[in-house]
Amino acid sequence: MRALSSWPRRLRRCSALAIGLGAGAIALNATLAAGCGGDGGAPAAKKIRQAHAPRVAQIVSEDLARHERGLALAADRVAAGFVKAKPERIEVEMRQALKLIRNPKRGIKELVISPMSFMASVGADGVVIARNAEPDRMKGMNLAKMFAPVRDALAGKQSYAIGEFENPTKGGKPSVTVVMAAPAHYGDDVVGALVIGVPLWRWSQRLSKQLQMEAAGKDKGAVLWVYLYRGDELHHHGTPPDLDELVPTPDARRAGYQKSPGGFTGTVQQYGFWYGYGVRPLPALGEDVGIILFRMDPK
Repeated sequence: MRALSSWPRRLRRCSALAIGLGAGAIALNATLAAGCGGDGGAPAAKKIRQAHAPRVAQIVSEDLARHERGLALAADRVAAGFVKAKPERIEVEMRQALKLIRNPKRGIKELVISPMSFMASVGADGVVIARNAEPDRMKGMNLAKMFAPVRDALAGKQSYAIGEFENPTKGGKPSVTVVMAAPAHYGDDVVGALVIGVPLWRWSQRLSKQLQMEAAGKDKGAVLWVYLYRGDELHHHGTPPDLDELVPTPDARRAGYQKSPGGFTGTVQQYGFWYGYGVRPLPALGEDVGIILFRMDPK
């Protein structure tokens, strides 16, 4: 972990815990905690280790499975359009079909509520025919060249992986997105593919809201936020700027994982409030991807 002297003066990181989130009990650094005048974040860190981190991993697993089921159903629902629609009508008809998939009454329930940013139909050549919204900046984009899951789908295999979309804004960071693709079958043939994308920042937002909702009934007043990281980069949206300053650095995360590869927890104080935090890998989403959770309990 970073030395205390390297943190802003208003921050007091008072435990360098390296604790497996899936293993044994918390072992506080008592000397360090005492030197900081107590460690009021320890109960929050314990809750993260025992409840919140496992719950987030469960939510991600369930989300992936739900999206995979829904995507397979949706791909075959639109498959006839690849074959029967007239060339001059296929874009319009596909876009209508994609919008209908997310309709609460007539859509596919697994995809109606989703943090996805797009759904697109891709022809057998790997090129986007239409996406589910206008203006359609994805039309004509060769997703098969860009993403392995799209190539897999056109070969008959459903899969997903993390990829990056270029940001059209000058100097903007690429959108790091979980790309999922499923083949569209017409008879025995694969006639195209259906592709969805879930940006990591949207998934982080979805996880925060889910934990906050679940905690509202039993942990009144608790503050809960979830960040996602991939490599050295953080992905989040709507998190308090002051809390963003408390996120363990990439070096701190690597140091924590060296001691506890399954994850670790710690505590930090800011403006007189104690936070517990936890860091845990999420291999289901990809290599070097994980979560950082924060919890603060009311005084």
